[in-house]
Amino acid sequence: MPDEVLAERVRELLEETDAVVAKKMFGGLVFTMRGNTAVGVVGDDLLVRVAPDDTPQALAQPGARPYEFRGRISKGWVIVAGEVLDDDVLDDCLQLGRKAAAGLPPK
Repeated sequence: MPDEVLAERVRELLEETDAVVAKKMFGGLVFTMRGNTAVGVVGDDLLVRVAPDDTPQALAQPGARPYEFRGRISKGWVIVAGEVLDDDVLDDCLQLGRKAAAGLPPK
């Protein structure tokens, strides 16, 4: 179950600048732009799509770790622990997710 408070914070921040659609996926709630997932809320954590060049920056965020799914690390994705998602960290993560999603062709 996604953290509803975090999901609402993400929705409000993304909708300020982008047309987003929320969908249930990955056991949580993901936010898509032009059909591509930018970020998601999985439990209390934030799932962030990252462009390959931005992966080191994303992993340098407080509380960030590679996204592991079914025992494999998924390239292009980072999980950020919910307890570190103050406004500044959340903004940085959303920027990374927006940039990565914007770099993909629309679906």
